[in-house]
Amino acid sequence: MFTDLAKKEAAIKLRKKGKSIRDIENMLNVNRSTLSGWLKNIELTKEQKIKLHNSWLNALVTARKKAVLVHNKGKKNRIKAAKQEVEEFILNVNIDKKIQEIILASFYLAEGGKTENGFALANSNPEILKGVANLLRKVFITDESKFRCCLHLRKDQNERLLKEFWSKILDIPESKFTKAQFDKRTIKKTYDHYKGVCVLYYHDLSLQRRILYLGEKLLKIINENTGA
Repeated sequence: MFTDLAKKEAAIKLRKKGKSIRDIENMLNVNRSTLSGWLKNIELTKEQKIKLHNSWLNALVTARKKAVLVHNKGKKNRIKAAKQEVEEFILNVNIDKKIQEIILASFYLAEGGKTENGFALANSNPEILKGVANLLRKVFITDESKFRCCLHLRKDQNERLLKEFWSKILDIPESKFTKAQFDKRTIKKTYDHYKGVCVLYYHDLSLQRRILYLGEKLLKIINENTGA
């Protein structure tokens, strides 16, 4: 009892000095419900209340910063683990010519033109379009003269520089690029990393039919084998 009484007196003194319930709890090792009963009649001054409130705000900011650091660290670890899993998975995959054609058909089914007037696929991601062009050349015996490109740009973009950029990425001469199409609705300044949308054409109807029908067949097989 003496110990409890001594702790109560100490708690009251600390509270009168403006200490928070949490601080007193940690200092005296007394649970919060007990402290609430002991200190319910202790009235803090206005200055003490303001000080406690500011301390609470600062602690909240610190806690949020710590939470962000913990989250970011966890995120980095999760990304690292995912990349490692992919690296191990790819080692066991033989990406032969058939798989390459299936990949090309999947891209085309998602992003390509569906009307029968030749191969046409548009994208703003240079690496994706480069991959598609490389797959075309790898899977089929392509005729370079059948390649064409058209850029769809915002009105504040430089056609000459972007034709040069996409020409190098796709290994297609600038002479194969038609006149760019500009979006006149552009209001905000275009970010430097955005290189417009490039439409890659390959004028071969039979090739387009094969890729398109292969994609549709793959989709049908997937739905038949995974549907309810």
